[in-house]
Amino acid sequence: MEHYNTLGEVVYNEKVKHWRFRVKIIRIYHFYSYVTGKGPHHVYVLADEHGTKMKMTIYDIYGDRFRGLEKQEGKWVEIFIVEVGRARSGFKVAKSKFTLTATGDTQIYIIDPLNDQLYFEFKGFHEIPHMSYKERNFSTDTMGVVFKTETHFDDPEGPKMVFYIRDNIESQIKCVATWKHAYAFREGFENRRGRRQVIVVLRMWRVHEYFSYSGPIEECLQDEGNLSDFRFNPRLPEVEEFRQSVNNSDPYVRKNGAIGPL
Repeated sequence: MEHYNTLGEVVYNEKVKHWRFRVKIIRIYHFYSYVTGKGPHHVYVLADEHGTKMKMTIYDIYGDRFRGLEKQEGKWVEIFIVEVGRARSGFKVAKSKFTLTATGDTQIYIIDPLNDQLYFEFKGFHEIPHMSYKERNFSTDTMGVVFKTETHFDDPEGPKMVFYIRDNIESQIKCVATWKHAYAFREGFENRRGRRQVIVVLRMWRVHEYFSYSGPIEECLQDEGNLSDFRFNPRLPEVEEFRQSVNNSDPYVRKNGAIGPL
C-alpha cells in the first residue's frame, strides 16, 4: 500500500524529493512575475484531507508536459516527485511556510474524490478589524448580503466596482472588485437584482486599509488579481445557514425585503 504524505508533514530538505500527496485543487490561476519578467506560470492552491493548504507552481517551461491540468480545478490529484521550497515573505495564498514546485520529473494524476469539501475558511466581519498584520498577509474568505454598489469604470487607475456587504448583526464592510472582476460583478449582480437577497461569497480576497473622510482608518476587501473569486447565492450549507440567520435576526432585511443598490 502506497504511503501518502499530508501537506502538514512537509519540511524543507533538499535531499527529499519523493513526497507523495493526494490533494484537491481548490484554485488555479495565472501568475506573471514582474520581477523576472517570466510567465505566465500556473499556480495551484491545494488542500489535503485535513484542510491544510499549500501553493504549487508549474513554470511555463513545463507547460506542454502538464497541458490540460489547468482545466481541472476542483479535482483531486495524486502528486509525487515534487520540490519543496520556503514560502517568500509578503502576501501568501496559504498559511504554510513552504511551497511546492513541479519539475520535469513531477507526476500528477487525477484520482477519485476523497471528499466533496470546498475548504472555505469563512471569517466574520467583526473578526477582520482585529486580524494581526501577519494574518492580513493571507487570503480571506467571507460572505455577506450586497446592499450598496458604486460603479467606477472611468477610474484612470482601472475599472472598479465598489460594493458593500452586510452580515446578520448589522456589521458591514467595503469591497473593491477591479478590472475583469469589476465587469463580472456588475453583470452577475444585475442578473440577480430584484430577488429577495443577493448573497455574495468572496474567496481568497485581500484585506486592505483605507482612509475614511468621516472617521478613522477602516478595512476593506479587494480582489488579488487572478487568485480571487466570487459567487452569487451559491448552494453551500454555510450560505444557507447564513441566509436563515439573516432572515431571523437582521432588522434591515426584515424591513426592506429585496436587496439592491441604494
